[in-house]
Amino acid sequence: MADKRFFTPANALPLGELASRTGAALGPGADPAYAIDGVAPLDTAGAGKVSFLDNPKYAAAFEATKAAACFVHPRFADRAPQGVMLLITEQPYRAYALAAQIFYPDATSGSDTFGERGVVHARACVHETAKLGENVTIEPGATVGAHAEIGRNTVIGCNTSIGKGCTVGKDCYIAPNVTVSHSHIGDRVMLHPGVRIGQDGFGFAMGYPKHEKVPQLGRVIIQDDVEIGANTTIDRGAGPDTVIGEGTKIDNLVQIGHNVETGRGCVIVSQTGIAGSAKLGDFVVLAAQVGVTGHLTVNSGAQIAARGAVVHDVPAGQQYGGVPAKPISEWRREVVELRKLGRRPKAGKKSDE
Repeated sequence: MADKRFFTPANALPLGELASRTGAALGPGADPAYAIDGVAPLDTAGAGKVSFLDNPKYAAAFEATKAAACFVHPRFADRAPQGVMLLITEQPYRAYALAAQIFYPDATSGSDTFGERGVVHARACVHETAKLGENVTIEPGATVGAHAEIGRNTVIGCNTSIGKGCTVGKDCYIAPNVTVSHSHIGDRVMLHPGVRIGQDGFGFAMGYPKHEKVPQLGRVIIQDDVEIGANTTIDRGAGPDTVIGEGTKIDNLVQIGHNVETGRGCVIVSQTGIAGSAKLGDFVVLAAQVGVTGHLTVNSGAQIAARGAVVHDVPAGQQYGGVPAKPISEWRREVVELRKLGRRPKAGKKSDE
């Protein structure tokens, strides 16, 4: 349940308007004038709240819900309890997400953490040559370096550092304790606490008598509508830039090496590591703890299962898994055969099965 100390709901909406804005159709008997004032899970929702059913696992909770209304796939509509008004859609979870964005916009775009929006705090340090757009928030302890530029309505959280020459677009949320250097950041970007952007890539000319550092002379380019989770690190390029494509979503604790390029709409899940100069096409998915070797290409629409180790290029639209990663059907057959081998009795002994 949304705690009003942290999440301030927007005004209530008539059910009919909510249906229109989320692309859902009102079910039989639903009152289009009924006021919906928020969202909630099936088991805690009550009067005025809308919930959703997307996974059949929660059908029993749906049948017992006290929600005023519910987004539901047509195939579950006849299982609704009496008194629950239906918003029928082929994509209930997506519709619920849109509804939650309507009622709690700050939870989507990020809000100030100190409590003073549109203010450059007296304990912030902004260089005299930096440029700030309208309604920018700079919280206590934050620093903005020489010739940096911050777009309108952007929030720079407590103790965050925006390095000299960096640019941050409009309507961004840069959380507390973030560091940004050698970078250009687009519009509507969210960087969660502890993110590190633009530090040196790991580049050394290895050998005797010592490993010589290779100056990292590129940048990080983060395009519009990117979200980056807590404590993720993205190194700047060695010469070419590191580029994070438009609409890409990156989870917590991800490491992205120098010169990496991702396409649009990629999803990169926690503890994944992408080595230098690797390239991802559009809408690539890397599940948790995937490793991608450097200088490879994972082509558009490919998906890598959790803990997969990518050591060769991956064709477009393919699903891969395993170590080393291979077509997922082949990997599953290998797992089955290995399980069978592990269950075979030793020579001279009878099977326990």
